[in-house]
Amino acid sequence: MVEHIDAKHVQAGRTAVEVGRRRAVELIRPMRGGSRPWLVRCDDENYYIVKFQNNPQHIRVLANEMLAGQLAQLIQLPAAKPALVEMPSALAGRLNSPLFPREDGCERCVPGIHYGSLFPGDPASVFVTDFLPDRLLRKVNLLPFLGAFVFDKWTCNCDGRQVVFVRSLADENGGYEVLLIDQGFCFNDGDWGFPDGPARSFFPRRLVYEGVRGLESFEPFLSRIEALDRGQLEACAEAIPREWCRSDLQDLFRLVEPLFLRRVKVRQFVIDAKNSELRPFPNWV
Repeated sequence: MVEHIDAKHVQAGRTAVEVGRRRAVELIRPMRGGSRPWLVRCDDENYYIVKFQNNPQHIRVLANEMLAGQLAQLIQLPAAKPALVEMPSALAGRLNSPLFPREDGCERCVPGIHYGSLFPGDPASVFVTDFLPDRLLRKVNLLPFLGAFVFDKWTCNCDGRQVVFVRSLADENGGYEVLLIDQGFCFNDGDWGFPDGPARSFFPRRLVYEGVRGLESFEPFLSRIEALDRGQLEACAEAIPREWCRSDLQDLFRLVEPLFLRRVKVRQFVIDAKNSELRPFPNWV
C-alpha cells in the first residue's frame, strides 16, 4: 500500500497544491531523457510523462520531481503538474518484454506508483518542441524564464533549465506557451544539498534575459517564494510516497529547513548572478 499524504489541504492563504493519483491505461511512446520516461494515457483521459522507480538514474529523481513540482505550483510557475501514476502489472510487463528492448538489459519498470507530469494536451492535437528560433522565442511570454531562474536558484537545480514550447496544431499561426519540465536535478540531484554558485541556473539562450532591468523584473515569483511558510514546505515533502525514499526519508525531510531559510536569500542570489563574470543581464545597469 502506498503511504503518502495528499498536500491538497496546504493553503495558508495562497495557492493549494493538489497531487492527483492516476492509473495508467495505455502506453504511448518512450520519451527522450536519461531517466527513460514514457508517455502514457491514464484513466482520467489525460496524458502523463512517467518516470519509473527503477529508472537508470536513481530513485531520488522521483522525489525531486514531486517536491520541486509542488513547489513550482505553489509559486504559480507554468510547470508541468505532478501526479502519482499507478502502473498496473499488465502494462509494466509489456515494458519489460521483448517488445521494448533495452540495450543495457536492465529491468525497465515495476508495478506500483511512479512519478507523472501532466502532458500539455492530447499528443494528436498539440505541437510540443524544446527549441524555437530567436525570432519566435522573442514573441513568447518570457516571464516564465525569469521565474524559472529564481526557482532554480532557490532549489539549487544543477541541471540546465528544461522547457518546452506548446501550441495547438489546429492553429499554425498561433502563439507558443512556455512550460517548465524536468525538475529531477533540483536539490543538487541525488546529493540533496545546496552548493550555490553565481554562474548556475541560467537558461542557455540569454536573450530571454534581455528584459531584465532590476530585481523587480523577477516579480511576482521572488515575493511568492519569500511568502511561503514552513508548513507548506513540510506538506509538500509529506506528499511523496515513502517507497521513493526508502532509507532516505529523514534526508528528504531535512531539505525542508534549508529551503525555508533560503527563500529570503534568493534576492541576493540574483544580485550575485548579476555581478558575476557572465554578466547575464545586459540591460540591468
